Parts: sequence; C-alpha cells; structure tokens
Amino acid sequence: MADSEIINPESNVPPPPAASFPQVDNGGAVPAQNNLDFILDIPMQVTVQVGSTKMAIRELLQLGQGSVVELEKLAGEAMEVLVNNKLVARGEVVVVNEKYGIRLTDVISTVERVQQLG
Repeated sequence: MADSEIINPESNVPPPPAASFPQVDNGGAVPAQNNLDFILDIPMQVTVQVGSTKMAIRELLQLGQGSVVELEKLAGEAMEVLVNNKLVARGEVVVVNEKYGIRLTDVISTVERVQQLG
C-alpha cells in the first residue's frame, strides 16, 4: 500500500490529499515572473531631484518673484531619480515638446537597490 493510501487505524478515514503548492526554486521562492505580475500595477512616487539647499526661515521669507535659490549641485551635474525616496537612477535634463524630462544616463544596479531597502 502506498503512503497516500495509509488509513488512520483509529478513524478508518484516509488522510487528506497532499496540498498543492507552486513550484519553488532552490531558495524557496516562488518563480520571479509570478511575483512580478502581482505588483506591476502598484503606483509609485517618482521624483527627479534637481538639487537642494538649506536656508534659514529669515532667508525663506525674503524670497520673492525673481529671487534665485542657489543649489548644491553644479550646472551640468547629473540629476537624481528617486522612487519612494530611494535613488534608482541619474540623468540629464532634456526638453521634449516644450516639456522638461530626464534622459537616464546611469541606472542603479539591482543589487544596490535591494541594499537600499535594508
């Protein structure tokens, strides 16, 4: 008699059928494509950071139309692309159809992005 046909001697009821689980790789994870399909429609906040600066409230209150705010970045330096406040790429500013955009010049590796999560 096979293992799945063993009957519990106390109840004379055969055991329930074996559970059906998705196939897993050696690490115990469900195949990546199934995981990725599950999250593809989740909205993410994407930010392009041109630069930043610190100023006192006094300076902030003195700003008006035509004021210039000096940023820490140099002209021509790569802009940062952040997703949920995590760096994912760098790029340069471009104008397309009279709208600003960013051309990606350096995408952070998958390994680096995963390390940022921890």
